[in-house]
Amino acid sequence: MDPKQTGENYDHLASWWLEQMQGSTYGVSALERALKFIKEPEKALDVGCGCEGRFLKILSARGFKCTGLDISSEMIALAAKRLPAIEFVVGDICSWQLPEKYQFISAWDSTFHLPLENQEPVLSKLCEGLKTQGVILFTCGGSEAPGIISGEFGGRTFDYSSLGVPQFVKLLWRFGCSVKYLDYDQYPEKHVTIIATKN
Repeated sequence: MDPKQTGENYDHLASWWLEQMQGSTYGVSALERALKFIKEPEKALDVGCGCEGRFLKILSARGFKCTGLDISSEMIALAAKRLPAIEFVVGDICSWQLPEKYQFISAWDSTFHLPLENQEPVLSKLCEGLKTQGVILFTCGGSEAPGIISGEFGGRTFDYSSLGVPQFVKLLWRFGCSVKYLDYDQYPEKHVTIIATKN
């Protein structure tokens, strides 16, 4: 699994994906649920924000100062045109250093593309990047044990990895976060939404 290749794949799909996602509400109900755990809007980071920006639009409208991060330069270019008031960064979350702490971090259908060995350190980084009582929302593969799979999307092959849901829950606790919500939201597909708060 190579994050650079993932970025290049999404570069090729960016314009097509923007057309596919016009008017999409995918993931919005989970975002709304996560935001219920936040008292006051502050700074928000969307990891793997993509080109359409539906999370960032909602967060910005709620008063958050937002940053969108994506490894695909084409995705970021499209997002920046659509949402010029929001800060966008091209970067690999495996190596990108969070410049500050955030009240809210989302990683919707993004970090499951990371190499298996990067899952734990990236989750640690994101949890460390939360302010006290901050909220993290992310999705992961709904397996019981660590594993890697490949699949085709938009005519391109993508790799996906998961530590397994039990291990993600254990790590969140180790990294100072408490799970508030966990849902196998596309069952029987192995897709899981997790919301946790920083202790």
